[in-house]
Amino acid sequence: MRLKELRKKKGISQLKLAMDLSMNQNTISRYETGERQADYKTLIKIADYFDVSIDYLLERTDIPNRY
Repeated sequence: MRLKELRKKKGISQLKLAMDLSMNQNTISRYETGERQADYKTLIKIADYFDVSIDYLLERTDIPNRY
């Protein structure tokens, strides 16, 4: 998942992202390291937050735009 890349590009910490998404910082860390996978609802929240498609988030495409 491109989560870490998107987060760093936006210049925010794991804690900030976790707070913005009403999640735990440890969960964000586990998503970034691949220890845990996000469920469907969480993928939508993350994609909406970064304004990218779920396919881009999951590295199925290199085109970030949702449209």
